[in-house]
Amino acid sequence: MLVEFSIVPIGIGSSIGGQLVKVLKIVDASRLPYKINPMGTVVEGEWDDVMRLIKKCHSAVMKTGDRVLTTISIDDRKGKPNRIEEKVKSIEKRLGKTLKK
Repeated sequence: MLVEFSIVPIGIGSSIGGQLVKVLKIVDASRLPYKINPMGTVVEGEWDDVMRLIKKCHSAVMKTGDRVLTTISIDDRKGKPNRIEEKVKSIEKRLGKTLKK
């Protein structure tokens, strides 16, 4: 499954980069395939592994504040491995060009 999630600490000011660095260190250490984008992180893996990772990230941010907004979007499709790469390649093939990444 592919899961895109974003974690937004609330009440710490407008700059949240320091908190996001903590989250991305946890994601990177998980060894699950992932890609970051300006609005969140996409992770590929099995349900329990991905949800455990998101919970760990959410909990890490909660340690430093009183409120955190975590948004999760799930795309679960049977029999399609390596979707974190292949999904984009499929669109590029149909479009006939490479997209910006």
